[in-house]
Amino acid sequence: MALRVGVIGGGQLARMMIAPAVELGIDIRVLAESEGMSAQLAATAVGDYRDLETVRAFVRDVDVVTFDHEHVPQEVLRALIADGVSVHPGPDALQFAQDKLDMRARLTELGVPQPDWARVENIDELQAFLDDHGGSAVVKTPRGGYDGKGVRVVHSADDAADWFARLSTGSAAAGDALLVEELVSFRRELAQQIARRPSGQMVAYPVVETVQRDGVCAEVFAPAPGAGDRLVQVAEGIGRQIADGLGVTGILAVELFETDDERLLVNELAMRPHNSGHWSQDGAVTGQFEQHLRAVADLPLGDASPRAQWAAMVNILGGPAEGSFEDRFEAAMSEHPDAKIHTYGKVARPGRKVGHVNAAGDDLDDVVYTARAAAAHFA
Repeated sequence: MALRVGVIGGGQLARMMIAPAVELGIDIRVLAESEGMSAQLAATAVGDYRDLETVRAFVRDVDVVTFDHEHVPQEVLRALIADGVSVHPGPDALQFAQDKLDMRARLTELGVPQPDWARVENIDELQAFLDDHGGSAVVKTPRGGYDGKGVRVVHSADDAADWFARLSTGSAAAGDALLVEELVSFRRELAQQIARRPSGQMVAYPVVETVQRDGVCAEVFAPAPGAGDRLVQVAEGIGRQIADGLGVTGILAVELFETDDERLLVNELAMRPHNSGHWSQDGAVTGQFEQHLRAVADLPLGDASPRAQWAAMVNILGGPAEGSFEDRFEAAMSEHPDAKIHTYGKVARPGRKVGHVNAAGDDLDDVVYTARAAAAHFA
């Protein structure tokens, strides 16, 4: 009987696990939050991932459970573990991707380089941090933020007054504190991906450069242009230290700042396939989606080496203003036959990630041009 892997969450990451699962002989099953989601081809159940009995019913016939997002509550995850279900990444690791305050505290214990930070429960504590850090800082909601949501640059404690007001409501979703971090002066953003299986084997992908626009990842260049041997070694070392220190199983993405004074600081973590690794679908020997399945199933990990000297990923944000995706494919493929186009089956709306384009080759300028030009057909 084929190994059965259940994925909680029916978004585009689950969708992109379907093809490699089929190729690996894995029976993939998806618990989607609603009908018609990106991964509907493999959606064997639809329901609320926050409801324990719904999740229990879904995992009854699977061998391993994994995720395409980090939002499944800890009480659900720990109940599955108590039931004897194999969950990867497990709740002890996933909690540090779910709560940024927990993440900062644990990374401090591990000695991982990161921005100055503090837990703040009121305006006075935030103002004290601002006074100690030049009058500017980044405030984050500890839970639920992504793609720039739940992140705010502040120059006065009053700039976060509405968030503190939410804390005072006592809502569990709001939490009881905010995370404040120093406003880091950085030259660019990088990402380091590590795959780790339960037995402890790890492989590292090349460190990549990510380009953000309006808080959303727009482009990725692999490997990071101009990255010297020392930077590559440090980035990989940070990734391995975190994966091992937190006990991550599956794909770990470590978002990094390369600072103006040539340090690497950890920004955030994701414990799943990540936008910064989409290039690997077509640019690496083993793409991140296949690698994640291998890792959570405790199968030998694949080679993470690039297939070409350079690769680029350009997100399709928003989608066609007129017409449909289908109307654009022929022209994009005809003009750029070496581009690889991936769409998510999502309804287009401004700023939404609805697909991406990959290109690879031996000339960085040509690779970036190809990916951008092909993606532009879908704008």
